[in-house]
Amino acid sequence: MLKPAATYDDLIARFRWTIPERYNIATTCCDNWAMAAPDRIAVMDVQATGAVETLSFGTLRDRANRLANALARRGITSGDRVAIMLPQGKAVPVAHMAVYKLGAIAVPMANLFGVDAIGYRLKDSGAAALITNAVGLAKVRFIPPPGGEGSEAQPSREGGKSKQMPAADTLPPLPSPLRSSSLPARGRDQVLLLSTDGPDGTALGFDEVIAAASPEFTTADTLADDPAMMIYTSGTTGNPKGALHGHRVLLGHLPGVQMPHEFLPQEGDRLWTPADWAWAGGLLNILLPGLHFGVPVVARKFDKFDPEEALDLIARQGVRNTFVPPTALRMLRTVPRPRERYGLGLRTLASGGEALGEETFAWGREALGMRINEFYGQTECNLVVASSASIGVSRPGSMGKPVPGHNVRVIRADGAFCEPDELGQVAVLRPDPVMFLQYWNRPEATEQKFIGDWMTTGDQGQVDTDGFIHFVGRDDDVITSSGYRIGPGEIEDCLIKHEAVLLAAAVGKPDALRTEIVKAFVVLKPGFAESDALRSSIREFVKTRLSAHEYPREIEFIGELPLTTTGKVIRRLLRERG
Repeated sequence: MLKPAATYDDLIARFRWTIPERYNIATTCCDNWAMAAPDRIAVMDVQATGAVETLSFGTLRDRANRLANALARRGITSGDRVAIMLPQGKAVPVAHMAVYKLGAIAVPMANLFGVDAIGYRLKDSGAAALITNAVGLAKVRFIPPPGGEGSEAQPSREGGKSKQMPAADTLPPLPSPLRSSSLPARGRDQVLLLSTDGPDGTALGFDEVIAAASPEFTTADTLADDPAMMIYTSGTTGNPKGALHGHRVLLGHLPGVQMPHEFLPQEGDRLWTPADWAWAGGLLNILLPGLHFGVPVVARKFDKFDPEEALDLIARQGVRNTFVPPTALRMLRTVPRPRERYGLGLRTLASGGEALGEETFAWGREALGMRINEFYGQTECNLVVASSASIGVSRPGSMGKPVPGHNVRVIRADGAFCEPDELGQVAVLRPDPVMFLQYWNRPEATEQKFIGDWMTTGDQGQVDTDGFIHFVGRDDDVITSSGYRIGPGEIEDCLIKHEAVLLAAAVGKPDALRTEIVKAFVVLKPGFAESDALRSSIREFVKTRLSAHEYPREIEFIGELPLTTTGKVIRRLLRERG
């Protein structure tokens, strides 16, 4: 845990990890607060009507204990995977705490996933149970049975649509859960279904199950390294992989949360993010740290991100600390005079998941009157680099400096450190409490993730002479043109400065002469229509501001960019368009 400091160097000098040998996430996020302050608000669940339903820590513990008992009575035990597919709301922390209390493994899944994405994760994880709502159950019924039509289907994109299958009364049999050889085997090939919208066919009612169970449950005495959750990678470059994390992952995250949020918790702090709580950015950057620190977390289900609605929520619910991904921030830029119109009381605004860009950074200062603190990480090892304006770690175009406790470098292919401003791969040294244990059932992929003891991220970056780390792009996204290696981020940041451009993505297109040329996919702002003249205008706009080899020789207007549920652009789908 970070203590307020005057400078970054002070922070580094004073920091020491204190990771206990035995630790369970539910102890600090649920049990301790329930005993010390049972009426303290854990979650503020904002309904579509505007009404707010609160969840206290006392109630959280009561419901989590009951759910843990109910799951245990139905055969769920230590090491089993329990999928949680729910939108932001009070049921999510209850489900997570129950799973951790059991010593089982939570598998968060986005409620917006399509049929193929859901089926892939359920089968790959060998889930023993699924906690979802009516929307999730409806999708589950379209998952094809093993060996039947479409059984080899893989998720082509996050939230993607699949051809419809005949409705089934039950979830098809899935592989028996894998567990430690020290645990007894059970004959079971059906997934236990619980629905927060009440009993539905073979699904048990979430509330009914809780009401009938005992409120007394002893949280499992787990090691800090025991598996607690499995978060699937976003799948921007291929099929998602299950990144298995131990209970210690939350403790490892805390410094990376506190740094961009200016030494959270402070009096009056209140957290919110539009990011799905199924993503590491929503779960480990906001929900679980908020519960750990006893800071109220605002929940609001958005079917689609609306910038005006988001600003209204921040103002009405007194949000003081928010994490907003770059894509959503760029959408907020379309709202005129946000600070004056909404009377925002934000203390901190953090962003990560993709490069923020200098244009959006500048907008934060001008429109919101605050510096956006950028941070960096990935599902396997999150929140290891961050900015913090209050201690001088803030530079446009940079994602910050290594968070105390994490050794982050930019390295060459042989593992040697890059010189200042030399392009290389961002890497993190193991052991590290925030680092994943392994990829689920993929030992070769786990081994390939490392060069010696350095966990490679697959992200190209540079370190400047002052120690600030700059994100250039994913290995697969870096464009090679006429001998130059070009990161898409700088091009995209320049594109959105054009008066007609709302969102943009740059990719490399194969070219016989130049190896690749830069091609831009552009989403226009309302009121602008595509035309050859506009293409020329945008092309010249970039050409006069960046190097001649960086401007997009081709521009394609597109209605919307393909995004993962975490808000990242899936550039491989754009490359496939040609």
